[in-house]
Amino acid sequence: MAAGEEVSFAVDDESAGARLDVFLARMFPGQSRSFLGRAIEKGAVRVDGIGARASLKLRAGSLVCFTVPEPPRAGPEAEEIPLDFLHLDDCMATVNKPAGMVVHPAKGNWKGTLAGALKWHLEQRGTSPGATAGAHAETGGGLSTAGGPARPGIVHRLDRDTSGVIVVARTEEAHHRLAKQFENRTVEKTYLAITQGQPQFDRDEINLPIGIHPYQREKMAIRHDHSTSREAVTRFEVIERFGRAALVRVAPRTGRTHQIRVHLAAIGCPVLCDALYSGRSVIDRSFLGAAAGEQPLLTRQALHAASIAIDHPITGERLLFSAPLPADIERVLVTLRGG
Repeated sequence: MAAGEEVSFAVDDESAGARLDVFLARMFPGQSRSFLGRAIEKGAVRVDGIGARASLKLRAGSLVCFTVPEPPRAGPEAEEIPLDFLHLDDCMATVNKPAGMVVHPAKGNWKGTLAGALKWHLEQRGTSPGATAGAHAETGGGLSTAGGPARPGIVHRLDRDTSGVIVVARTEEAHHRLAKQFENRTVEKTYLAITQGQPQFDRDEINLPIGIHPYQREKMAIRHDHSTSREAVTRFEVIERFGRAALVRVAPRTGRTHQIRVHLAAIGCPVLCDALYSGRSVIDRSFLGAAAGEQPLLTRQALHAASIAIDHPITGERLLFSAPLPADIERVLVTLRGG
């Protein structure tokens, strides 16, 4: 099978009632279950034209379409890319990820990833050149491989154009203990966002399920009672209101793909400059009601992972890591305040 090729199968009476992942394993005996499972997660498999869970029980006559994904690569190459380490010790690290950096390699983004930069700093070089005052500069070890070869040290994700705090595991034990905290929802994540438009309430909770968008693969959507739907809960508080925007503190209680972006768009206040969910990919001064300027103010979504509170995987100490607002979002706020 070649990457990008689409293969379709009609479900016969004998296969009726089988789980989707089991059915695919029968159809592709040469492929591993993990490979097929990842393909389903990424939306490469559709049943009767709709993305589906691996556990979906198939019906006779349904049409299963499988778009062959790119084969997994061995892993990112170490790249000498500057990183802003907020914390670094023998078993974990936290990094202030810049906007525009992809977390791990994927189709179309094999270079310039956070994973590649981490390999250079923590495996090839072995130390961090830019650790802040609270970080441990000299450490041993490298990166956890628990997430697979393409995701060394990666415990959770941030979207490419979202800046801010991300947690990294350096040992297998640390990885499993950190991941368990995300799974159990004991990690406290706080984001700052500038919204296009103002929320109706000063604080509220958005509880709307999120699933794969019905016809745009790169997007997620609010989907009720759909096979790909997952519970999603987001709390927010308005910090400051402006004429056409608001600065909002956001605390996601679950960790769905694009969750904050989808939820804020669902209440009519998408993240400013969010190309997928607001329809705008560039924000200039005139859009915010200020005098026009030569350069755009913002060219990525105004979303920043401001802080994470998490238990140290070995000592159990509760730690809080924070990253200051980047210059582009600060520039928008100055403009909104009349600067």
